[in-house]
Amino acid sequence: MSAASLVQRLAGVSGALAVAAGAYGAHGFRHSEASDYQRELFDTANKYHIYHSLALLGAARCRKPALAGTLLLTGMGCFCGPLYHQALTNDPSFSKLAPIGGTLLIVGWAAMALCSMETFMSAVATRAPMPVKRVSEVDFRSGTTLEQLSEQVQQFVQLEHEEFGDQTALEVHMAKDFIFNMLGLVQKVDKRLPVANEYLLLSGGAREGVLDLNPEDLGDYAKGVDFDLDFTLLVPALKLHDRNQPVTLDMRHSPPCHSWLSLRLCDPTMLSQWRICCQDEKKREKKDKEDEEEEIGAVQGSIPSLRSPQSLDGCYFSPLLVTDWFWSVVRMAVEELRQNPQRGIPVPDRVERNGPLTTLILTAGTSRILYDLLPVVSFRGWPAVAQGWLTTNHFWDGKITEEEAISGFYLLPCCSPAASPSTRTDREWRLAFSRSEVQLKKCVAYPMAQAFQAAKAVLSRLLVRPRTGLSLYHLRTLMFWACDRLPTTYLSCPDHETPARLFLGLLDDLAHCILGKNCPNYFLPQCNMLEHLTDSAALLVARKLAHLRSDPAEHLRAALEQARQACQLKREAVGAVSNGHGFSAPRHGCGAGSPQDDRLAQQLQQLVTENPGKSISVFLNPDDVTRPHFRIDDKFY
Repeated sequence: MSAASLVQRLAGVSGALAVAAGAYGAHGFRHSEASDYQRELFDTANKYHIYHSLALLGAARCRKPALAGTLLLTGMGCFCGPLYHQALTNDPSFSKLAPIGGTLLIVGWAAMALCSMETFMSAVATRAPMPVKRVSEVDFRSGTTLEQLSEQVQQFVQLEHEEFGDQTALEVHMAKDFIFNMLGLVQKVDKRLPVANEYLLLSGGAREGVLDLNPEDLGDYAKGVDFDLDFTLLVPALKLHDRNQPVTLDMRHSPPCHSWLSLRLCDPTMLSQWRICCQDEKKREKKDKEDEEEEIGAVQGSIPSLRSPQSLDGCYFSPLLVTDWFWSVVRMAVEELRQNPQRGIPVPDRVERNGPLTTLILTAGTSRILYDLLPVVSFRGWPAVAQGWLTTNHFWDGKITEEEAISGFYLLPCCSPAASPSTRTDREWRLAFSRSEVQLKKCVAYPMAQAFQAAKAVLSRLLVRPRTGLSLYHLRTLMFWACDRLPTTYLSCPDHETPARLFLGLLDDLAHCILGKNCPNYFLPQCNMLEHLTDSAALLVARKLAHLRSDPAEHLRAALEQARQACQLKREAVGAVSNGHGFSAPRHGCGAGSPQDDRLAQQLQQLVTENPGKSISVFLNPDDVTRPHFRIDDKFY
C-alpha cells in the first residue's frame, strides 16, 4: 500500500470519528453537568479534529504524503486528544501537550504547502523531453540500415588516416625530395624545364581520380601489393604565366574541353628549345615524322643539350612528343641517380610508362611510394571558354575568394576519348582545373568528403576490369555538382546517418549519369564527359552499379577488408626489414649496415617519437657521417 493511499484511509477514519464526536457533543455532552469551559474545550477539539481530517485528504495528494500526513496526525493527537480528555474528565494533566500538538499542526500545514508548491512548479516548468531511442533509417533499395552503413564509412576513413604516422611522414618527405632532386637534374642537364618551376602535388595517384585522364592508359597498380602511398605531380613543361605572353589556344578542330596549342607567336628561344616537340602546320607529315624520330632517338640515347636555333616547319606543341621526351629524360635521370646511391636517399624500384604518365615507385624506409609524373602546360588566369562558370552561384561562395578559385589552369597531354578518324589526337591537349579543385576541396563538407572516400573505394574495385572509359574523376565531378545543388545544412548535418545518405546519393547519381550517358564537366558544363560511352559499355557499368547498390554494406565491407589487408602487408614489410629499433634506413649494395647506420637510425627514431607532428631533417657530411646534424622545425641539434 502506498503512503498516499494510507494517509487517505486514515483521513476517512479520522473524519468519521470527528463527526461521531461532534454528534455526541451536540446531544449527549451538552446536556451533562459539565461547565461552560468544558463545553468550549470540547467544541474546540471537535472543530480542529474535523478541519484536520479534511486536511489529511489534501496531504494524501501532495508530493510527500507520508511526511505531511504524519505531522497532521501527530498534531491532531497531541492537540485534540488533551482537549477531549480535559472536557470529559475536567483533568488538566495532559493539557501541556496541546501547544506541542498545535506546533505540529502548523508544521504539517507548512510541509503540505511546500510539497504542493514543488509539485505545482514542476508541473508548470518546461521539462526536457524524455530521450527517445530513434529507430535507424533503412535504405529502401537494399534494406541496409543507414546507421550501420555510416559506421562502415567512418571506419574506412579512420583507417585511411591511421596510415599516416610520423615515420610515414618522414619517408614521404624523403621520397618527395628525391623526385624534386631528380627533376632538378633534368632541368640542369636538359635545360628545357622552366628554371623557377611551380609543381602541383596531388594526394592520390592518377588512378584515384585526381585528374581527368583516359583510364585505359593508366596501368594497373594495387595498394598493398605494389605500393603503400600514391601521389600525382604535375610538372609544367611550359609555364605561360606572363599575361603578355602571346599563345594561341586553337579549339576549332577539337571537341569541347580540348585544344591545340600553337607556339607560333612565342620568342625564338622558346621555339628553339621545343622544336623536337612541335609539328608542322602544313601537314608535311612524312618529313616531319622522320625528323621527329631522329630527334626523339637522340633524346632517348642521351639527354640532349641546347642546339643553335634553327628554322621550324611546325609550331603546334604536340602532347605525344612532349610525353615521349619527358619519359626519356626522366628515365635517364633516374638511371644516373641509381648509379650514384647515397645514404638516406630512396631507392627507385620501378620506372614505367603508362600512357602520358611516367610512374615511379620508390622505397623510402619502410614505405613504397608511387609517384605519377605528368608533363603539362601551366597557365595563369582563366580561359575565356570557362567564363560562364564564374557567373553562377557555387557552394564555395564566401568560403574562398574568387582569386583562389581561378588561380590558373593546365593543359594535360590527353586527347578526347570520342575522337573521330579525322581528329588529330597527336595535337590535342585537355583543359584541366586541378589548381582550382584543390581549393574547392577545402570547402566540401566533411560528411560529403567521407562519403566520397568510401564511394571511391568501392567503385575502384568495380571499374578496374574491364576499363570502359569511366574513371573516378567522374565521381569527383558529381561530388562538386552535388555540393552546388544541395543545401549546406543538409551536407553538414551532424546526424550520424548523414555520411550513409550522401554515400548512397553519390552512387545513385553516378548510375543516373551512366544510363543517360551524360556527365557535364564541372567547369565546362557544355562538355559531356560520358559522350564517348557506347551503349554496351554503359549497360555493363550500369549492371555493375545495380549489383553494388543492391548490397552497398557488403561491398563497403569488402573494400574495408582490402584496406586492412593493405595495412597488414605494410606492417609485415616493416617487420621484415626492421633493424630491431622500429626504423629501417634504406641500404644500398651488399652486406649489413654499419654500426654508425644503426646509431643514426636509433637517434632518428627517438626524435620522431619525442617530437610528434614536427618536421625533422637530417644533415650528413659525406666526409664524416659519424656527426649528423638534426633540425626540428627551425632548431638545429
